[in-house]
Amino acid sequence: MEFFKKETRIDFMGIRFYTGIVIVVLWIISIGLLWTKGLNFGLDFTGGTQVEARFQTEVSPVDIRMQLEKEGFQGVRVQHYGSTQDILIRSKGESVVIDSVKDKAEPTSEQRLSTHIKKVLLDHYPKVEIRRTEFVGSEVGSELVERGIIAVIVAVFGTMLYIIFRFEYRLAISAALGLVHDAFLIMGVFSLFGFEFDLAALASVLAVLGYSLNDTIVVFDRVRENFRKVRKGSPVEVMNLSINQTLSRTLMTSWMTLLVVLALLFFGGETLFGFSMAFFLGIIIGTFSSIYVSGAVALWLGLSRDDLLPKAKVEFEGP
Repeated sequence: MEFFKKETRIDFMGIRFYTGIVIVVLWIISIGLLWTKGLNFGLDFTGGTQVEARFQTEVSPVDIRMQLEKEGFQGVRVQHYGSTQDILIRSKGESVVIDSVKDKAEPTSEQRLSTHIKKVLLDHYPKVEIRRTEFVGSEVGSELVERGIIAVIVAVFGTMLYIIFRFEYRLAISAALGLVHDAFLIMGVFSLFGFEFDLAALASVLAVLGYSLNDTIVVFDRVRENFRKVRKGSPVEVMNLSINQTLSRTLMTSWMTLLVVLALLFFGGETLFGFSMAFFLGIIIGTFSSIYVSGAVALWLGLSRDDLLPKAKVEFEGP
């Protein structure tokens, strides 16, 4: 099952210098955005209030959000969960309620914020059932951020150890840089557009690292195989050949996965937006990095035939 009827002969490595410039520029922009603007962390990281309510009839999250905004609530997310009668209201710790008497905004505690939300719901929907109220403290949010960072670091170093054991240290370094490239660019896009970054988005980033690594391993495995078969080929020629040979597989896998992710992105609703957007970006960025980051960096580090082929045994004859 092939995407192309004939084997392609695209000179991917011939433009690696120019793609390298683009990659460095994108890295600088992403790091600059993360440093200056940061991420729009969700309730999981910032702390806040979550209220679950059940209505007797079908209700619209948009209508409820409009009612809350009229009462002065800002930054509140309202969405269905389970059924069209169940509503989940999430409010970050920095949400404010406008005091109509004093005509100014003042920060509220999580307990007071929850009480205000319940009051607004009961005033407009007397028969609503408040099923559960949860509070996520800022300390818990900070701990989740730290654990998320540790998870990414462990994933990258674990990948390096695996590739060193299976292949060679130059390939391990290039693969690790490819994974870091993917993570930074995804978070850079989230920072640029202000998309909410929650635990689902973080899980998607970690999933993308595994997805991208799989593409990279396929290419590296073919490189090692071609070094044995194509004895007269240079490292650049072997890398190009290997990428072209796996191109159909890479594009077919990416395209089929992309169809599922696009369905989640457009029809999954607000709840799955962060997860599906991060995965959508990761598929595109990961496919690019498996060619122009992992492959190009390996060549830049001096990858050669001798690094992947088994060393010949030297036998000494006796006197």
